[in-house]
Parts: sequence; C-alpha cells; structure tokens
Amino acid sequence: MTMDATEGLQPQAVWRFFREISAIPRESKHEERIREYVLGEAARTGLRGVADGAGNVVVYKPGNAPGPAVILQAHLDMVCEKDKGTDHDFHTDPIRLVRDGDWIRGDGTTLGGDNGIGVAAMLALMEDRTLSHPDLELLFTIDEETGLTGAYGLDPSLLTGRTLVNLDSEEDGTLFIGCAGGRSTDISLEVKLEPAPPRFTPVLVKVAGLKGGHSGTDIHRGRGNAIKLLVRFFKELDPRRYHLASFSGGSKHNVIPREAQAVILVNQGGALAGLNELALFMTRAFATELSGIDEGVRVKVLKDAGQPSQVVSPADTARILDLLHALPHGAMQVNPEGGGSALSSTNLAICGLAGSKFGVLTNQRSASKTSIDDISEMTASIGRLSGAAVVKGDDYPAWKPDAGSRVLAVAKRAHERLFGKPPGVKVIHAGLECAVFGEKIPGLDMISLGPTIEQAHSPSERMRTADVEKLWLLLAAILGELSS
Repeated sequence: MTMDATEGLQPQAVWRFFREISAIPRESKHEERIREYVLGEAARTGLRGVADGAGNVVVYKPGNAPGPAVILQAHLDMVCEKDKGTDHDFHTDPIRLVRDGDWIRGDGTTLGGDNGIGVAAMLALMEDRTLSHPDLELLFTIDEETGLTGAYGLDPSLLTGRTLVNLDSEEDGTLFIGCAGGRSTDISLEVKLEPAPPRFTPVLVKVAGLKGGHSGTDIHRGRGNAIKLLVRFFKELDPRRYHLASFSGGSKHNVIPREAQAVILVNQGGALAGLNELALFMTRAFATELSGIDEGVRVKVLKDAGQPSQVVSPADTARILDLLHALPHGAMQVNPEGGGSALSSTNLAICGLAGSKFGVLTNQRSASKTSIDDISEMTASIGRLSGAAVVKGDDYPAWKPDAGSRVLAVAKRAHERLFGKPPGVKVIHAGLECAVFGEKIPGLDMISLGPTIEQAHSPSERMRTADVEKLWLLLAAILGELSS
C-alpha cells in the first residue's frame, strides 16, 4: 500500500513527495487540489509562489550561487486509466502504490509517474538547503495530457530564465533535445437509426486484455488496437445475423485503445453459440499475431447487455465497419537507427455512437509538418470517401533540436562524470511542452530528462526506482555546473 511502497527508497525527500502527491487526485483539467498543495508547500518553505491565469504555478527559489536563473518544469496532471473491475474513482481516491521488485506501479491504475516524479523532484528542490544552484524558477503546468493547455496559456512574463530543464521524459540515460509535433483529425459520420427488431437477443461483444500505452512512445511497438481488432471480429460475422446497436472504443487521444465493445441484437437460438465459437477463434488468432507483444488479448461475448430501442441500419453498419477498417493506425515511418522508434505515426484513438452520429478521433505525430499534413489528409480522405464530415484540428508544434545547446553540453559532461559513460541524445516521438515554451520564449535553451517509465498512459505503467536517484544526482550536478 501507499505508506509501505516507497520505504527505504532514495532520495527520501523525492519519494516522500511522490507518495504525498499520489494521494491527491490530479486528472487533467482537475488540478485544483494539487495546485493548492504546491502553493502550500511554497509557503511552508518560505518561497514565493504565484498562479497565472491559466492555472500554472511558478515558485521562485533564490540561488545560493551565481549564474543566470534556470527554469525547471513538470506538469501537474496525469492520465487516468484503470483496469476493468478496479474499484477506483480518480476524482476522489488516492493512487495505491505497489512495490514490485525494482519497480513501482499503481494497483490496477496508472501510476502517475508521468509526470508526478518530475513534480516530486521539484518539490524536493524547494525545501532542499544543501545543493548549489542559481536562482530557480519552478514551473508546474496544468493539463499537459489533453492538449498542452497550461503551456499554451502560460504567462511568459513570469519567467526570466533562458535555460529550461524539463523533467517529463521517460528513459534513463537519455537526454531529449527535440520532440514531435502533432494534429488531431476527427471524423463524424451521420447514420440512420431504425427501431430495434422484436424477439432478438441483446449481446455485448468486447475486446480486452491489451496493453495499450502511450500513443507517442509506444506506437512503434506493434501493440493491438482494440478498435481495429473488434472491427475484424465483425468482418468475420455474416451481417445478416445481427443488428448493431452501439460500437465504442478507446478513452483518450494520446492512448492506444486497450478495450472496445459493441452491443448487437441476434436471433434467438443457435446464434449465440456461433458468436462464442467465433470469439474463441479470433482470440486465438489475435494472440498468435501478437505473440510476444500483446498476447493477453481476448474477445468476449456476454449476455448482460441492456435492451436497445434502436439499431443502426445495415447499410450504415457496413459504412462504420469499412471506415474503421480502412483508417490507418500505428507507425507510418520508423527510424532504422533509433531502435525502430517512430518518426511519424497515427493513432486511431476513440470512436463511439452518440445519437445518429458516429464519431472517430485520430491523432497524428511527426517532427515533420509535411508528414503530419500527409497522414492527416490520408485520414481525411478515407473519412470523405465514407461520406463523413472531417475536421482537422490545430497543430501543436515540434521542438527542433539544437546540437549546440549549452545546457545539453553541461548535462552530457555531468552524466559522464557521474555514471562513467555518455548519455544518449534523442528526439522523442511524444509531444513535450518544450515545443510551446520555445515559441513563447525565443532563444530558450532546453533539454528534457527523467527516469525509466514503461507503459505510461496505461494501468501497466511502472517506474524503475533506482533511476529516480540517478535523476536526482544528475539534476543536482547540472544545477551545480550551471551556477559555477
């Protein structure tokens, strides 16, 4: 449980703060309590803290050594995902921390290491009186996970520093100096609804057991997309044997869908047995295809579905399935020199029927705007061919690497001195707030670093405990050298 999971871990202050903020609900767009906590900690440690109009917080800590001010930054919100059957309310309940060997995770929920560990490190810096550092401007942003809202709304006049260390990356031993940009491309299909036929049995078909994960950092791993797999189930089913009442899947634009479900009406009699046989066959097929990657997948057929009053017409059922089947998902271009990491990708993220409209949310990522344009237009073209309306969202920017960065050079020297080897230097496929900060504050010199966090944005999220101490040592060394 929470009080035991961090016992004995170093640095004690960082883990104490991580434990405390894990008890505070902080879903995106609901950061009120964690914001008040940070301001309260600033007051407790005798520091000045201010909130801007967007809800971001800046805490100012005077330096004890010379040097220009340095900005440290992490975001307050977390992705809230849980396993089916887990009794947890993200608006009220604390994250229950579990120690699992060298890792720490949540109990059936996302951990919130993304980006709670960065927040905890900054809180520990606020009360620390031993480290050498210049003036610090500790920036805690809101609503990073659902659109970088805090970064876009930041009042740049609150910051004087022109060096920024972002604590929101998830690979120990690696410094990130750039990130992908992105865009949402969303589709809305008008469908015809008909009265549900009498004497038909409602059945719930589900795809579950997938890992999901972050649609940026995990998209190249080839994990199953529950929406795509559920479509394949229905493509194997004779359309004359059922009527579609609902079809939905996914939860957030930046999460690979782990679960999808549909309610159908079938003829009473032998139809249910046939559905169960197909579910077993497709479960085995999917597990074979995803062997070593995502073989926990399962297709279930359940009779506990409620009785619908309407169903989608057969013609529009076919249009929905064709649309979802045709839409691309996954890495569109990979980096052969980066372990197969994605250079461009698209996530078929969410779909669902609301009234007579079937909506689909997709998200494209790349450091290249022309690649985003191409994949977005590919998605839009498929939508238009299905007779749907398409809306392309505003782009969020890429962070372009600067190989001549001073803070990068400082961090590389510090890493090699501490750990006996140079760090990796990469561009991350996920979006980072650094891209927005760079547009708001021209000339800002930035890097991003963090401990190893695996399967972020899913209930399997876990963080390697030893890497947190390495993060703290590296951060202290960087600040010490920047003040020398």
